[in-house]
Amino acid sequence: MIVMLALYFAIVLNFPVTQKLYQLAGEGHLAFALSPSLVLFCCFLIIFSLLAIPYLFKPLLTLITLSSAAATYAIWKYQIVFDYGMVENILATNSGEALSYVNIYSVLYCLVLGGLPVLLLYRTHILSRESWLKAGLFRAGLVVAACLMLALLTAFFYKDYASVGRNNRYITKMIVPAHVYYGVKYVKRTFFTTPLQYVELGKDATVKPSKNGKPNLVVLVIGETARAHNMQYNGYQRETNPYTQGLNLIALQSVSSCGTATAHSLPCMMSNLSHDNYKRERADSQDNVLDVMAHAGVDVTWLENDGGDKHVAKNITKHELTLSQGWDGCQSLSCYDEVLVQQLAQLVDAKDKPSDQLVALHIIGSHGPTYYQRYPKDMEVFKPACRRSDIENCSDEEIVNVYDNTLVYTDYVLAQTIKLLPGYSEQYNVALMYLSDHGESLGENGLYLHGTPYAFAPTEQTQVPWLIWLPEEYASTQGINRDCLAQAAKTGTFSHDNLFHSLLGFYGVETQAKQAELDFIAGCRG
Repeated sequence: MIVMLALYFAIVLNFPVTQKLYQLAGEGHLAFALSPSLVLFCCFLIIFSLLAIPYLFKPLLTLITLSSAAATYAIWKYQIVFDYGMVENILATNSGEALSYVNIYSVLYCLVLGGLPVLLLYRTHILSRESWLKAGLFRAGLVVAACLMLALLTAFFYKDYASVGRNNRYITKMIVPAHVYYGVKYVKRTFFTTPLQYVELGKDATVKPSKNGKPNLVVLVIGETARAHNMQYNGYQRETNPYTQGLNLIALQSVSSCGTATAHSLPCMMSNLSHDNYKRERADSQDNVLDVMAHAGVDVTWLENDGGDKHVAKNITKHELTLSQGWDGCQSLSCYDEVLVQQLAQLVDAKDKPSDQLVALHIIGSHGPTYYQRYPKDMEVFKPACRRSDIENCSDEEIVNVYDNTLVYTDYVLAQTIKLLPGYSEQYNVALMYLSDHGESLGENGLYLHGTPYAFAPTEQTQVPWLIWLPEEYASTQGINRDCLAQAAKTGTFSHDNLFHSLLGFYGVETQAKQAELDFIAGCRG
């Protein structure tokens, strides 16, 4: 049984890995190109020999095999790599998002690749040897044989593996079931690691009084899976921003995300940690930019429509859209983002007395693979559009069309929000900022969706749009030179590292926690 399972994992479930190594081997390296399956077979012999504990072997291998079948499907169809960040993102996904990945093809794939082997596993009666000593010796024999074979393969192909491995470190993360290792690591870090001591930031924060004496009402829209490449504002040839074209938005042209998945990017972009030194456990154990603004006396509210705030709204008021609330614009599994605009209006209208406010709208935006569920059918501009969750069965044209439709709808939501705000301009100085958490792959180089490890993620997943709606009244009362900011947006290079400091500067919050060199608003004051 150990040998059969080792063969199955090495040849079938890890076919994407062996195929990738075959491609990387190049011409003239046929022997090396055929060796990965044998290397994996030996490794699995060792692993399964150690896991072959009576009464635990079948249940344990059932879980590993079923989850490995799902992982193989994701790697094969979408080129997803299951490193720690991807596991973190999966385990932070709500049921609505998870169900969007379920379709007839994914279910059948998992049943065939996972269900059938598990069925055979349970129908096989495993006989015990006469004594524990004999069982141990046979098991040790398997391990020794596997080690000797690995040593032989290393002697022949060490240079080849060293070369390929050094230049393609992601290969090890493609091996199934690497997700089990990273899953255990995530559980250990999340549930069995002593939390860091909480650090408060910006307790000295104050809001600089506006020149006209009115409080500020700023809306921060956190986008989901919008990539800069497909934004009309960033040079895309299609009209993906038709609704905001006449609203005089400022578009930053070069913006890098902190990560390639929401569970990583959202806490990172809200924190004062940079992409290079970001740690999730550190971000969760200290104040973020929303908390600093709350320390300054700003009334901060989080409106959620994307499956969770990833712990960034832990200390502020949060309202999460649920299907049971009966909003007009909600479907069976999710709500359209325009519902947040209705919720925003209700929130502001309910205030008895105007005061400084920041409202964050966390939209579902362009979350895939069910892109077609992110916008109403009557707003489908680009056709034919892929209207199914198994996007691998759609053409590239259909996938790009349906994705671009989500950007058009997001632009509509932004326009509706911007058109709402002037209605409050007698009581408030109003402005809006939009920034996406990460991008998306739409088939380029065989990659789909997002979550690729940042070290080798394509720019489609790491370059994001950042838009600012800055009315003249808000600019003048904050002392911001709008023309200067527009010019800086065209020529500057930015990242999520700037958000913490620039949002404070944009709002007029003064604190020692803000670094002037990362506040791109600071250079355009006066």
